[in-house]
Amino acid sequence: MTISEQMKKIQADENVQKALEQIKEEDSLTIEKQKMLTEIPAPPFKEEKRAEAYKKLLEDYDLEDVHMDEEGNVFGKRSGTGDGPILVVSAHLDTVFPEGTDTTVIEKEGKLHAPGIGDDTRGLAEVLAVIRALQDSNVKTVGDIIIGGTVGEEGAGDLRGVKAYFKENKADGYISVDGSNLETMIYLGTGSFRYRITFQGKGGHSFGDFGTPSATHALGRAIAAIADLETKTDPKTTFSVGPIEGGSSVNAISEQASMEVDLRSNSMEELIELDKKFLAIVEEACQKENERWGKDSMTVEVEKFGNRPPASQSKEAPIVQALAEAIKGVGKEPVYGEPVSTDANYPMSLGIPAVTSGLGGKAGGTHTLKEWFDPEDAYLAVQKHFLFILSLVGVDGLTTPILTKEA
Repeated sequence: MTISEQMKKIQADENVQKALEQIKEEDSLTIEKQKMLTEIPAPPFKEEKRAEAYKKLLEDYDLEDVHMDEEGNVFGKRSGTGDGPILVVSAHLDTVFPEGTDTTVIEKEGKLHAPGIGDDTRGLAEVLAVIRALQDSNVKTVGDIIIGGTVGEEGAGDLRGVKAYFKENKADGYISVDGSNLETMIYLGTGSFRYRITFQGKGGHSFGDFGTPSATHALGRAIAAIADLETKTDPKTTFSVGPIEGGSSVNAISEQASMEVDLRSNSMEELIELDKKFLAIVEEACQKENERWGKDSMTVEVEKFGNRPPASQSKEAPIVQALAEAIKGVGKEPVYGEPVSTDANYPMSLGIPAVTSGLGGKAGGTHTLKEWFDPEDAYLAVQKHFLFILSLVGVDGLTTPILTKEA
């Protein structure tokens, strides 16, 4: 039986039809959960309050083994009927917004406005809606479903939640519920290395101590050389110098100066090559600043705080094709998305079939204080996730799992 035939068989099942109708009828409840979670701040590395609230919701839905792990992830389990595959499904708990950000949801002209209302609080709400539909249905799956929320997906979080989970647990497939487009399938992962570079010198008076190596001068040398780097467009490989700091006064030789740098590529080989060139530039900038003044007082500290592996899989992979059929199942046409960086990067890099399944509704202003969400027909994405999950783990007495159970 083809994946398309399996999906049609699942959709035609009476119990599945009832569950899909429930998802539509409970659209307003899903939106209420989305608003409630949005108003619980989840700054980077401070997701505990939202995680605790999410854990309580998973418990309310009677999942098994609901728990928060040492990293702060929250997961529960819905057991299958037999010796089937293990599928992990999650959205991320964290936002990009710092502590103290007002996350009050404001409704205006049919749209919801608040920092984090879409990314990825909508994902969390859609995961909850899938759980409700599963738990209220008579649908029994062959495989086990591990479902919940992860920490550390954004920014300097460096995928710490999903990394911690897969360090301790095994799975046969993974779905990240994230992204602003129902039709888009993310099945490729962009990798990134992130650095904080700090030049340190003795400093001094700009006139009286002239001739002392300057940290800001060394930083400038490095930035200029980085700006002249040449990278490939295919596979796409990029670099960016982000925040820079340094100096204390207009008439002082800078004692310290720093920058944060983002290196990205869709290829590990190219990312490693760029990384080597970047690190050589940093060392050379320090050396040249010392040589300029005939001193050795300038030093440089290199701190790597981000390591997201690039990853890829064929668009013909069963997990990708199953998602395509689920999108068709709700009346939309699948779009094969470009590589991005999501929680799915890490399991994909381990060889675990993994995709990012986009959210319903429409969204904009992501990662800004003006973020908004339009909930029109947003339930379609929940129905898509529901069908997708069932196809991967199999419906008892109806279809076999598309995922292959690890030996």
